[in-house]
Amino acid sequence: MMYKDIRLHGMMGEQIEYFVMAVGFDAYQRYFFNILQEDNNLRIFSPGNEMIISHEGLRYQGNGGNFCEYMFGVDQPISDLSKPEIINRLVMFGARSEDNGTVRFSDRTSGTETFDNIFFEGNAVCNYFFFVHSNLLSRTLKKQQEELVKRLGKSIKRSEAVGEERDDILITELFPPLSDESSQLFIVKLIHRHHREYRDLFRSFYYKNKQIADADFGQLVNLAKTYKIDRYQQERIRIDAMYRCPANKRIVDEYRNILLACNAKGEISALDNARLTRLKTLSVRNKIPGALFYTLDEMLKKDQRLKNFQEQEYVAAAREVLEGIFFREIEIESRIDRADMLKLLRAKKKALENRDHSFDQLMLDASKECDEKIRDGADTSLLDGFSYVITYLDRFDSVSNLISQLAFMENVKINVEMLRGLLEHKAAFDNLHEDSFYELFIRELFANAYLGAFGRRKVKTLMEGLILVEAQQSTIEELYIKLGTIDQEERIAIVLLEHVRDRIRNFYSKFITQADQDVLRREVTEELKTKKRTSVDIPDHLFAETIFTIKKEAMYLHSLLPQIIADRNVGLREDFLENSGLDRFYVEELEREFYEKNDLNIEELYQIRKGLS
Repeated sequence: MMYKDIRLHGMMGEQIEYFVMAVGFDAYQRYFFNILQEDNNLRIFSPGNEMIISHEGLRYQGNGGNFCEYMFGVDQPISDLSKPEIINRLVMFGARSEDNGTVRFSDRTSGTETFDNIFFEGNAVCNYFFFVHSNLLSRTLKKQQEELVKRLGKSIKRSEAVGEERDDILITELFPPLSDESSQLFIVKLIHRHHREYRDLFRSFYYKNKQIADADFGQLVNLAKTYKIDRYQQERIRIDAMYRCPANKRIVDEYRNILLACNAKGEISALDNARLTRLKTLSVRNKIPGALFYTLDEMLKKDQRLKNFQEQEYVAAAREVLEGIFFREIEIESRIDRADMLKLLRAKKKALENRDHSFDQLMLDASKECDEKIRDGADTSLLDGFSYVITYLDRFDSVSNLISQLAFMENVKINVEMLRGLLEHKAAFDNLHEDSFYELFIRELFANAYLGAFGRRKVKTLMEGLILVEAQQSTIEELYIKLGTIDQEERIAIVLLEHVRDRIRNFYSKFITQADQDVLRREVTEELKTKKRTSVDIPDHLFAETIFTIKKEAMYLHSLLPQIIADRNVGLREDFLENSGLDRFYVEELEREFYEKNDLNIEELYQIRKGLS
């Protein structure tokens, strides 16, 4: 013999739609409802139980309770929130929650609920009430409620049929656990038709492209105004509908799970923080409203014990991007895009500037985790995102090393193939964002106090040349020739300064007149050619610059530096460095020689230099 169910359907006013279901083996042979004529109310009953549906709400006595699907963002007990399988809210008549999390039952189960309160405290669209008649239940209501929770509680709180309003499935889940052929299960489903219409309209608009157009929003406003749906209900209906979009739900649920784990530990680690931040980044990319995360933050971060471990901002940003690679395993699309890659490159740049090895350790950890996951059976596509990152970081190292050598080292040999590679790297970096190459490698370099005149010329020529090649207004070969010319000048200038200074010290007390300088120039040129230090004549401008440099050097050593030392005048030293055009490395070497020659305490020099920082 199979159990049967009888269903009664009707309306209370224009808003509330009800379905009453009586389930049992002899459901067809028993009366279970009547109409109270004076108020046209519906009364559902069984021995010891009664439920009356009126135009204002619902009145009940006996055993049972109400349940509904949790709406996203409602104030949910941590015990339910921490178990993803619990998706429904269950409230037993006469039950009270204690501070320690236990539930206390009583025999005082009767009460009334207005429809406004039912759809405010529970689900905004659909709520269920139930009671049970069974000869196997205890006599006292308190005991009956405890027994019903034990028999039906787990099924009710985990049933997907509640949110889907699949009453046939719900009946098959709840009636058999009663284990009593003579029992009867009574279920009342209440639908708020106006709220449902608003939800369905919003859902139809939002699911098209994950946003609401102005015209569509106007329709929603008009519908809410027509039905007098208050702002709070509108907001919770919209948030719940957005959460239930499958792509949104995966990301938000993962965010919740991480927060719950942190809540259990009482702290948010650097790794946890990276994952949470990454999920918020994905939410922006996927047009997921921030309200979904703010709600969870409020619910799960309000415990003051929850400590947030701080790390350098650039390291935290890099960790966030790298953690996103592993979200693929839980079917969350977390592709590393151009903005992510630029964030990683900036983090690497900052780490290098700070001599911070934590970035490199982060990359090693991510590489190890990737290898371990693939070894344990993860999809090899996991490597795609990581390979993309490694390729760009290798590019960064290549470009950074080459440009640093060009800027700060003498006699750096650059060939055409290196320049072609640099052009390719520039295109790759600028593909991330316009002028990224300049931002990452050039801008701060030009502001570096130790960048010398020749280094500045070479880097400036390189940038201008690459831009001209990109615009097809020049060639790599022409750029190579320009850089070669500067390199040759630099080599001559270094040798020239060394020999002219030596000549002046040893043979010439004065080199003021043009005649003296012409003699000096001929002698130095012959000496350099004899020693095969150069094979060309010394250009006029290089010789003139060398003489001028030596004059500035003499002025600094014999006039300014003694005054700077005596007065510890940091400002005077810096003013000279900024206006003389001399390389800072070169001046610092002169200072060191001066201190050693005059047997001065070198520590005092370091203190003067420190005054610049």
